Amino acid sequence: MNAVVGGLAVLLYLLAGGWLAVRLARAGAGAAGSKGGALALGWGAALLHAMILAQTVFQPVGLNLGFFNALSFTGWLIGVVLLAVAMVRPIENLGIVVLPFDALTLVFGLLFPAERIVADPYQWPLELHILIAILAYSLLALAAVQAILLAIQDHRLRHRHPGGFLRGIPPLTTMESLLFQMIGAGFVLLGITLVSGLFFLHDLFAQHLAHKATLSFVAWGVFGVLLWGRWRFGWRGRTAIRWTLSGFAFLALAYFGSKLVLELILQRY
Repeated sequence: MNAVVGGLAVLLYLLAGGWLAVRLARAGAGAAGSKGGALALGWGAALLHAMILAQTVFQPVGLNLGFFNALSFTGWLIGVVLLAVAMVRPIENLGIVVLPFDALTLVFGLLFPAERIVADPYQWPLELHILIAILAYSLLALAAVQAILLAIQDHRLRHRHPGGFLRGIPPLTTMESLLFQMIGAGFVLLGITLVSGLFFLHDLFAQHLAHKATLSFVAWGVFGVLLWGRWRFGWRGRTAIRWTLSGFAFLALAYFGSKLVLELILQRY
């Protein structure tokens, strides 16, 4: 049953991403279409994806966040955040990358199921901590994709190629504003995650989490410096892009680099 539902979800994710890609290409030719259909397909895919996660991640014995389950859940949440924000902000073009990525994480989650219960049903504060952490990661992942799009936009403008798909995305100043809004929200949630984690993770070394906490603090510091630089010195453009991608690189290593090494390579659960 999960295979059928998952297959339909993957199809809808790809159709939604393709719709947005065609829409952006047409905008470059001066014939932009509505984003409503693509978002509707995306929401349909996210709903089907959630039905699968309800069985694979949210189990009666607790949260099952083995590597590929965690990847699938994170991909789903990134997609949901994108779809929700795209209803009120012009970030739907990020779906060209994000929605196919969601499809890929769903496929991996179905093909490589693994069990790693990280919190039982009676540990709801720990479950809340984990959910906030994944939400912070999702927002900052979207910021990283936004930074890549911003880098492409900046490069084309610097080399005097303002046409093409650039006609279908917001102006550079709007793109930067959206980037810092996402970073600001993600920075706050990541800070809450790090503070709350101190109350739950009593023995970091015994749980093999010291490196994860260290990298997360480094990422939080990088984003904090970026936000301070934006406020104090008006950092923007290439400087903002470099700091954003650097911060996300540390965060990706903290969240999934450590899980990959511990669970898939060292087989420590």
